[in-house]
Amino acid sequence: MSKARQLADLGNQVDDGAITGTNMVVNGACTVSQRGTSVTGVTGSSYRTVDRFLFAPSNLGTWTVDQATDGPDGFINSFKVTCTTANASPSTNANLSILYRIEGQDLQSLAYGTSSAKTITMSFWVKSNKSGNASFEIQQDDNNDKQVTPQYTINSANTWEYKTIVIEGDTSGVINNDAGIGLDIRWWLNSGSAFIGGAHQTSYVAEVNTDRNVSNLGVGGTVGDYFQITGVCLNVGDSAIDFPHESYGDTLAKCKRYFERIGIPAGSSYQSFGVGHVHTNVTAVSVIPYEVEKRANPTASYDTASNFALLNAAGGAVACTGRSTSRISTHAVSITANASGLVVGNATFLLANNTAKPFIDIEAEL
Repeated sequence: MSKARQLADLGNQVDDGAITGTNMVVNGACTVSQRGTSVTGVTGSSYRTVDRFLFAPSNLGTWTVDQATDGPDGFINSFKVTCTTANASPSTNANLSILYRIEGQDLQSLAYGTSSAKTITMSFWVKSNKSGNASFEIQQDDNNDKQVTPQYTINSANTWEYKTIVIEGDTSGVINNDAGIGLDIRWWLNSGSAFIGGAHQTSYVAEVNTDRNVSNLGVGGTVGDYFQITGVCLNVGDSAIDFPHESYGDTLAKCKRYFERIGIPAGSSYQSFGVGHVHTNVTAVSVIPYEVEKRANPTASYDTASNFALLNAAGGAVACTGRSTSRISTHAVSITANASGLVVGNATFLLANNTAKPFIDIEAEL
C-alpha cells in the first residue's frame, strides 16, 4: 500500500470522526488476556483467554484455546484455537467460528442507513495448518442479521499471511445508537451443511444461512488442526491502514469495559478487596468498585469461598464459608460474605485468605 493511500485513509477517518480512533477493534493485537493464557477441553461458546474475542464451537470438536506467544513481525501474541477431539463429519447445524462484536454507539460515524454510508476495511494476520478458501462474515444485529459474506484465501499452510477485505457501506441498514451489538464479525472455521451451499455475498443482504460459510476451511476435521489470528483492524476507508499499536495499559482499560477480573497480585497476603460492614454475626456486605464503568449491568462470578476472608472484631482474618452478589451495577458490586465470629455493626474488610489469590470476575460482554 502506498503512503499516499494510507494518508488518504487516515484523513478520511479524521473527517469521519471515528470515536475509537483508527481501529474499531479493541485488543486487535491480542495483548490482553485477563482470564488466563490457556484453557483446555473447550466444547461450547464462551470468551476464553484473549479479551474481546469469542470462540464459538457448537457440536464441533473439543479445543484448546490459547493466547499464543506467536505472531508475524511486529506482533508478540495471537489468538489460537487447536483441535484436540476432531469431527470429520459435522452434523447439519454444527458450526465453528471466532467472533468479535462492536457496540452500535461506536459505529455511528459509519452513517449506515443513509446515503453517506461509509466503506470499511477489515485487515488481519492469519495462520493455520489448513490452506484454501475461507469465509468471513459481518452481520448487523439491529437489522435481522443482515449480512455480508466475502471470501478470503489462505495460500500457504503454517505461514502467517496478511489479509484485507473491503466492505461497502450499507445505505439501508440503520445501526442503533446504543450499547448493544452493532456489528457481529465472524471468521468461519467449519460447519455442517446448514451453512454451506449458497453464494458469497459482497454487499449487505438479508440473512441466508447457506451463504454464511460457502468456502468451508474445515478446521477441526483432524486432531491438531489449528487457526490463529492477530493484528485485527477495522478502519474507515477502502484500503487497510498500518496497524495502530497502543500501550498495554490503554488496551487493558478498553477491555475492562466488557470484562474485569478483580484479583490479588502475586506475592501478597491478606490483601483487601474492599471495605464492608457486619450485618449479622455470620454475614458481612462489602462494596467493590470497578476500575472502569461497564458497558451494561454486568454479572459477577467468584473464586472458591474459602480463598476469601473477613476481618473479625479481634483483628484476625476468618475464612469465608460462602459469598454471593448482593447488588450489582455498572460501577460497583456489593458482595455478601459469610464467616464466623463477626460482631454486628462493626466495619470489616473482604480479604484474600492469607496467600490465596482469589478473584472476582465482572462480565458485561456483548
